[in-house]
Order: sequence, then structure tokens, then C-alpha cells
Amino acid sequence: MTDTMMTPSPDPKSRATPDGTTHDTGMESLLSTTSTSDAIRPTQRTWSIGELARHFDVTTRTIRFYEQEGLLHPERRGQTRVYRDKDRVRLKLTLRGKRLGFSLAEIREVVDLYDAADGGGEKQLTRLLGILSEKREGLERQLRDLTAMQRELDDVETRARETLARLAGDSEG
Repeated sequence: MTDTMMTPSPDPKSRATPDGTTHDTGMESLLSTTSTSDAIRPTQRTWSIGELARHFDVTTRTIRFYEQEGLLHPERRGQTRVYRDKDRVRLKLTLRGKRLGFSLAEIREVVDLYDAADGGGEKQLTRLLGILSEKREGLERQLRDLTAMQRELDDVETRARETLARLAGDSEG
């Protein structure tokens, strides 16, 4: 491993605490559920595909897919992919977006705005809020549909039990 792979560079969107750990102050922190205590390696600037896969508990195939979809842009050193902080953040945002139900197109849009605004900006946050609102409305619609379906199931079950009880009573008498 070269020195450049082990030398940290300061991130303008993070702040150091007295214990030396850093905390995101940019868009990554808004979408992230991971804490700074689970950082891959705070002193490392680049990562291999295997390291990212292990850290985010995904397959290397998943990472290559996101690369193919234009969400990640690792450097190449021969046949080796070299991922920088920007790729790590993009992967983190992509995985978080998928967990929130975002499409790849929505994730790409938000992540590209993140890059364009160098870590977030008004346009990106406004779009993110719009997407979140759309997702929330969709979930509320699904919840209403599920509640109605559950009432229908309860109604059919009640009628079936009543009919069965009547049939059992008719056969006894």
C-alpha cells in the first residue's frame, strides 16, 4: 500500500471533535444512518472494491452494478478499481436511497446535485424534500389500501365463520 492510500486529507464538510473523530456536516449526514464510529478507516483515503463491499455489507457485484449505472466513478490502476471518499459517500447515499425506496434515477439526481453543489445546497435539499414527500404520499396511500384490504378480509372472515357456525348448527338439528 502506498503512502497516498494511507494519508488522510481534511474534508471541508466534516468537523473534528476533541477525540479526533470527524462528523459530517454535509448532505451525507442527512441521509445517513451510520455513525462516525463505524467509519471504514479514518486514516485511509482510498478503498478497494472488497473493502467497500465488506463495510457496507453488499456484494462486489452490487458495487460494479452501481458503477455501471453511473453512480460510482472509481479510478483504475490497471485492472484494479480504486475508490476515493467521493465514491464511498456516493455508495453510502445510494444504499440509503434504496432503503428509502428511491429509484436509481432519483438517487442519481440527488447524488449528482450533491456533487454539483459540492456537498449539498438549496437546490439539492429542495429536490430531496420533494422526493421524500412523494415517497411519504405513496406510503400513506399504500397504508390506506392495506387498511381497507384488511377490513375486507376481516369482513369476509366474519361472514365465513358465521356461515360455518350456521351450517354446523343445521347439521346438528
